Amino acid sequence: MSRHEMSGVGEPVVVIGLGRFGSALALSLVRLGHDVLAIDSDPGLVQKWASELTHVVQADGSDTEALEQLGVGSYSRAVVGIGTHIEASVLTVLSLAEVGVGEVWAKAITKQHGKILHRVGAAHVVYVETAMGERVAHMVSGSMIDYIEFDDGFAIARTKAPDESFDRNLGESALRTKYGITVVGVKRPGQDFTYARPETEVHRGDQLIVSGATKRVERFCALTQSAER
Repeated sequence: MSRHEMSGVGEPVVVIGLGRFGSALALSLVRLGHDVLAIDSDPGLVQKWASELTHVVQADGSDTEALEQLGVGSYSRAVVGIGTHIEASVLTVLSLAEVGVGEVWAKAITKQHGKILHRVGAAHVVYVETAMGERVAHMVSGSMIDYIEFDDGFAIARTKAPDESFDRNLGESALRTKYGITVVGVKRPGQDFTYARPETEVHRGDQLIVSGATKRVERFCALTQSAER
């Protein structure tokens, strides 16, 4: 049995690159109960996070031999948090694939960068700045309270209920039929989240969690913004 199988915590994860993204990710994984092996070539960053993370090692993440010596091949998941140094990012993903890590996540700064990461072995590519920029833009526009968009043109959003839904249940307002979105739940001020059913009533001040094709979700959420003008 390996040392991380004996640890009694969540599935272990390797995080390479302890910049803002990598360190925040590693800390979150630790809080969620995962054993994290964090790797960075910068001794200052290694020292900074040594007391916060499970295991922190100074090493070159793109060096296959170094990864083998650290036992990285026994981990099933790894995240490459290197973004601005594209060559180092690509070589690190390639090295992780070579030592046998089954599922590699990697941060990309451009679509071209992401395509290369996929080709050399990344199973998942995360466009952190782009995704956050789009999310904030939707919230700043005033039409959404929160927003998540997926790669396949699907989105989930939290928005204020439109006027036409007030004092009616979802079956009566027929929002899905009219706008092609699904109301997943309703959140009323001071009350718990309620999963949506046809008989669920909506009142002024309620928030709706809706899902569907990105364009349809955006159009539906814009109803609230236009009604408030």
